Amino acid sequence: MPRLPTVPVMLAGFAAFLDLYATQPLLPFLARTFNASHFDVSLTVTAPTVAVAIAAPFVGRLADRLGLRHVIVGSAFALAVATALAATSATLSQIIFWRFVQGVVTPGVFASAVAYIHEVWPASHAGRATAAYLSGTILGGFTGRVVAGLMAADVSWQAAFVALAVLNGAVAIALAIWLPSEVRQTARHVVSGDGEARGSVAAHFRNKRLTTTYIVGFSVLFTQVAMFTYVTFYLAAPPFNLSTVALGWLFVTYLLGAVVTPISGHWIDRYGHRTGIGSAMAIGGAGALLTLVPWLPAIVIGLSLAATGVFIAQATASSYIGAVTTQDRGLAVGLYSTFYYAGGSAGSAVPSAVWSLAGWPGCVALVVAVQSAGAAIAFTQWKVPAGAEARRLP
Repeated sequence: MPRLPTVPVMLAGFAAFLDLYATQPLLPFLARTFNASHFDVSLTVTAPTVAVAIAAPFVGRLADRLGLRHVIVGSAFALAVATALAATSATLSQIIFWRFVQGVVTPGVFASAVAYIHEVWPASHAGRATAAYLSGTILGGFTGRVVAGLMAADVSWQAAFVALAVLNGAVAIALAIWLPSEVRQTARHVVSGDGEARGSVAAHFRNKRLTTTYIVGFSVLFTQVAMFTYVTFYLAAPPFNLSTVALGWLFVTYLLGAVVTPISGHWIDRYGHRTGIGSAMAIGGAGALLTLVPWLPAIVIGLSLAATGVFIAQATASSYIGAVTTQDRGLAVGLYSTFYYAGGSAGSAVPSAVWSLAGWPGCVALVVAVQSAGAAIAFTQWKVPAGAEARRLP
């Protein structure tokens, strides 16, 4: 087997998630700075996820036409520019606007990288390749939050965006140098006009395994964003009183997922997607419940398990898309991204009402309910793709 571009794909994952949730540890700080409500500052998380949900299918179609590598690299540079411009904001509304712009260009990295994996890697190794990419997203998400928290506390929130823009630019340059072009096996499916594009969308929605995967994706990001957005308010308040820097370092809990997710990729390839999603939801649910223990070490352990469960679930769902899609994969992943990030948008907004009524325990109950629904859908609707058994490695 030829050498596969694992490191560049991990860098693409890093770029995709470096900025997306970087404002999470800043939410209490931004609420104080702009005298804003929990809901108002949560829009800095909601805005980019809404933008991703809107833009992803269009970017997926563009990637199928222009080539996945071109879109990944171009989007990475565009993300660096949008992040730098966010530092010029003077009001919370301007921050939210530039966060939306960041979200518009993010699918060019996210959706295209997942489709790229299924074009370049053999089917028997797709699970572990997706897991490697997701390890990059975990490291990117962790780095973005920690850098933002440190820079906002020690310098200013504007400096946080400047630092992230520099990191974005460095990764974009690395991708331009190291990411090889894919063999465009699906080009014949994407050269006709808008009528075919609409037909392809309809065909994807007629694929029951794909549509149920989109719903599972919605539940996966809903739980992650809900947990890690509202836990910052919980831990910034008495009796914990964590600072902005401490809240940034809280996302070190992601690193357990960076270790476990590549291992889970091998497990998915060997034992199947339903086993992967069941294990992921069980781990994530147990972690969410553990955060109800009013002891900071227990909460940290719970968040580590919750994050790990989410990452395994995302690796499983992303791998399953490739297994049940034979053409227009960029579009298929783009549509998945729409549902996935719609779940993230809902996860940053819906729990605000629950928070007002029942606080952190209510948010945890909501998270566990959504996880259970996603697992039930996967178990009842996912089937083993034709030929999958023959492709699995011992």
